[in-house]
Amino acid sequence: MVYVGLDYGTSQCAVAATTPEGVLPIPLDAGQPYLLSCLYALDRSLISDRVAQSLQGAEQQAFAQKRQALLTLAARSKRELQIQGPEEAIAFGAEALEQHIADPAEGYFIKSPKSFLGASGLRADMVDFFEDVVTAMMLEIKRRTEEHLQQSVVGVVIGRPVNFQGIDAEASNRQAQAILLTSAQRAGFHHVEFLYEPLAAGFDFERRLSTNQKVLVVDIGGGTSDCSLVWMGPDHRNKPDRRDDFLAHTGERIGGNDFDIRLALQALMPEFGLHSPLKTALPMPVMPFVQATAINDVAAQSDFYSEKMRLWLEQLLRDTTEPEKFQRLVDMRETRRNFSVVNRAERAKIALSESDSTTLDLEDFSAGLCPLLYQTQLIQSSAPLLEKIKQLVQQAIDQAQTRPDLIYLTGGSAKSRLVKNALSEFLGEDMPLVDGDYFGSVVTGLGIWSQKIWR
Repeated sequence: MVYVGLDYGTSQCAVAATTPEGVLPIPLDAGQPYLLSCLYALDRSLISDRVAQSLQGAEQQAFAQKRQALLTLAARSKRELQIQGPEEAIAFGAEALEQHIADPAEGYFIKSPKSFLGASGLRADMVDFFEDVVTAMMLEIKRRTEEHLQQSVVGVVIGRPVNFQGIDAEASNRQAQAILLTSAQRAGFHHVEFLYEPLAAGFDFERRLSTNQKVLVVDIGGGTSDCSLVWMGPDHRNKPDRRDDFLAHTGERIGGNDFDIRLALQALMPEFGLHSPLKTALPMPVMPFVQATAINDVAAQSDFYSEKMRLWLEQLLRDTTEPEKFQRLVDMRETRRNFSVVNRAERAKIALSESDSTTLDLEDFSAGLCPLLYQTQLIQSSAPLLEKIKQLVQQAIDQAQTRPDLIYLTGGSAKSRLVKNALSEFLGEDMPLVDGDYFGSVVTGLGIWSQKIWR
């Protein structure tokens, strides 16, 4: 029996377990130690069906009763689509993204479900839906982990941000953690614990410290940014209870996805009609473009694909002075390619972090459409987000009433030169910035903690 750490991330998921070589990440997808956080199903009801098939006895009966309508629809879909097994019904990770990009108008695709878990105002049926999505992903992650280890996984420490999202942070956190707990239990994890992600990242770094330090862990992931000020070092790392070492923590729903979305909105949406003048001399409404790019907002996506939006876009197409550009937005909606556009903005963000300009291919919307994007555009679109990250750092310092000895950076977005420059400018160039394993620190720390609490 094995106990593992699970980083159920906004951008990707990872698992770490104890091996003869130590606590190491497990290869989850084509030898890579992570699985992209996305799922593609031939029909939405098949997600619930996958969960139902994994349950047994009274638990299965209770689930089937609650999801009766969806499971009836799933049975019909499996007959019509001639689905023989679960592997034909649902794809995960890179395969899911590839299937969606190949035919975005077909099937059901969801990216970064973690972004939605703490959303305010979720109806009960939406909470049920996200439970099923997360359970399906955890079932697949557990299956791949056990296949690699050739052992049963019975316990898991799941990382969680300091705050998920939502107007009421406390209610948001309760809702999101409850979804994760229910999903993990349905996926077959008999023992479930949670640990703040920045603390987990710090545990990995702490093993290398030879003196005690006040470490500010800045964890900027795909969907959230967290800051934790923690005592670390030789006198602390073997303590079974670290609550007294935890000096401060702050967090907000700001992450790499938000940088992608802002760049897509400001640099790419003008090619789809944003800022085009109307024949009435009124400005072009911004809302359709905001909703198109807000792929991490369930309400915005629902509005963008509503009948009301379709009718509004038809009217705006008649009113715009640049119908060729606006037609691209209409086509994007009809073919459900807004995820693909934001994904291209993400690639541009990565390129612009290291170079002054990059060319983006949008020829699938219009022949010859390959706009040139500049680093100045990335800097401008990122500025409000960087300010919020600096505010989180200052709040953590104020809460702890002490300055850190060093900053430990982790999370995929923390490797950005823009983030590092902003922190150095804010805290002073004499403040040491230590680079962590941007994608592996959290999951390794979760694996370390799983061994401490269940050894």
